[in-house]
Amino acid sequence: MRILITGATGFIGSAIVAALQADGHEVLGVTRRAGALARRVPVSRWIELDMGRATAPEAWRPHLEGVHAVINCVGVLQDSAGDSTQAAHRDGPAALFAACEAAGVRRVIHFSAMGVDKGGLSDFSETKRQGDEALTARDLDWVILRPSVVLGRPAYGGSALFRSLAALPFLPRQAEAGALQVVQLDDVVETVRFFISPEAPSKVALEVAGPERLSFEAVVGAYRRWLGHPPARPAPALFTGLMYRLGDVAGWLGWRPPIRSNARREMVRGAVGDNAEWIRLTGIRPKSLAAALAAEPASVQERWFANLYLMKALVFVVFAGFWLATAYISLGPGYGLGLEIMRRTPAAPLAEPAVILGGLADLAIGLAIAWRRTTRLGLIAALLLSLGYLVTGTILEPILWLEPLGPMTKIFPIMVLNLVALAILDDR
Repeated sequence: MRILITGATGFIGSAIVAALQADGHEVLGVTRRAGALARRVPVSRWIELDMGRATAPEAWRPHLEGVHAVINCVGVLQDSAGDSTQAAHRDGPAALFAACEAAGVRRVIHFSAMGVDKGGLSDFSETKRQGDEALTARDLDWVILRPSVVLGRPAYGGSALFRSLAALPFLPRQAEAGALQVVQLDDVVETVRFFISPEAPSKVALEVAGPERLSFEAVVGAYRRWLGHPPARPAPALFTGLMYRLGDVAGWLGWRPPIRSNARREMVRGAVGDNAEWIRLTGIRPKSLAAALAAEPASVQERWFANLYLMKALVFVVFAGFWLATAYISLGPGYGLGLEIMRRTPAAPLAEPAVILGGLADLAIGLAIAWRRTTRLGLIAALLLSLGYLVTGTILEPILWLEPLGPMTKIFPIMVLNLVALAILDDR
């Protein structure tokens, strides 16, 4: 079969792509930008198309020729600089479903979220519900899957968050969080394999949930045991609230942290449901979290990732702040001192423009690192500018190497942190 999959580079989408490719299907992967990540997820053909912008059926029709089934895996946690829940969950899918109906593509599998049919607590769940309604209004062989929190060996979203929280020496309090019936990614993939068949049941909306109800703390505790850590003491509630607020700020800078205010609202409701119909139709016996973790003991890579995931946010906050602070100092209270140092060098006639340009360069790098779309460029520029400072400082004022506070030698750890930031920049 020729199958078109949207969100094909995502946590769920990439796993489905790999499974269907292995089954011999011809997979067309839809992604916003087919870059390095797309190269790591092999498909028959990549289609660069943004669900949030492809809000007219005409945008989808050229890509549906000869397609036998469509799987929609697109999902965004909340509105931010680069994401719109309304466009990604309602407008784009509605256009895709209309195009499928016009092109005669009967089988459509659509990923929604558990509990959206019971009333939305956030823009995420409300727009997901609207996307479901757009599908059921069409004359298609539709299947709506409403999974609980999906966990698996790949680390992204919830999987990454639980690992990282489990590595902390304390447990952030989630007293208001509801119960979770976490479901394994492998079980979700097997569900898609079952329903992709033209003979499979259609016009069904199923809650895809694990076999047990767990508290938020129990899920984190399971990952702590998996990583080999002892039980953790709870952290002050103030810390948890601060994490959500910082996550929202990061979202508007183009980052996609799993801890944001929408996640908090969804956790209040929890993610539990009736999985009986799903089990009856598919014959899948969902694995418990403990069984899934026990089947694949944590490796050193897992422990490294868990320890680094939240540290990554700190690295980028500190690094962007460092360059912004140096810009402020160079152009503000330290301006006179900068001029004095430059005037002691052979480049004295260029002292004023050099200090000003240096401060502006620091400012541009700090802003570029903070804005997700330009972070890599900002890090590369930071590395090059650090090298430039090292070389020009050595040529113009070599006495700086003998300064007790080591302004020249401190460039080296900054450059090492720069390289670490580049190495851990990718989220998936």
